[in-house]
Amino acid sequence: MVNGLQKSLVASLRLCGTRLCVERAGGLAAGRPAIFVSNHQSMFDIPILGALLSPHYLKFVSKRELARRWIPSISYNLRRGGNALIDRGDRAEAVAAIGRLGQEEVAGRGVSAVIFAEGTRARGGVLGPFRPQGTFALMAAAPDAPVVPVVIDGSWRLLRRGLCPVPFGTRVRVFIGAPIERSPHEDAGAVVRAAQAQIQDVLARWRGGAADQRGP
Repeated sequence: MVNGLQKSLVASLRLCGTRLCVERAGGLAAGRPAIFVSNHQSMFDIPILGALLSPHYLKFVSKRELARRWIPSISYNLRRGGNALIDRGDRAEAVAAIGRLGQEEVAGRGVSAVIFAEGTRARGGVLGPFRPQGTFALMAAAPDAPVVPVVIDGSWRLLRRGLCPVPFGTRVRVFIGAPIERSPHEDAGAVVRAAQAQIQDVLARWRGGAADQRGP
């Protein structure tokens, strides 16, 4: 049901002329549990990634407030989908909740998790600094799951008028990278840095220069 709601919301964006352009590096088998590490621009990132990666039965790390707003599809998914809803004001509990998500859902049930590594939405599409503690917690709890870099750009434009209305003709680009395989003696920081570098490189390629400028 949750996957259906996410796909329906993405389909409804097409009525507003939204174009979804997707690049896939390949290398990840459908349904294989993974940790998707993504940048973050909009609440619409959740249904977009949920629809594109539905074979992986995604669980999200999200701030608790987003689940309480009754945003069609998005809030329902966050409340009922077994996601990690965190209080960003309580770092210790947030990291613990993310660790439980990794242990119970990714390692325990064989589903995948998405974490937005900046920890908050990027205003105007500008890539923010990564806050890796949550990603480290997921990696430690699910050591067999590869890390997959994900890039999304342009979704911030869908909210530039606060949904009143959704602007017409927005292009949203998504890149799903190749899995970064894990090892028992890995340097977790090096894995996260590799994912961050790939996200920065893809944004720079799309934007024709710096990854920290506003998206096209």
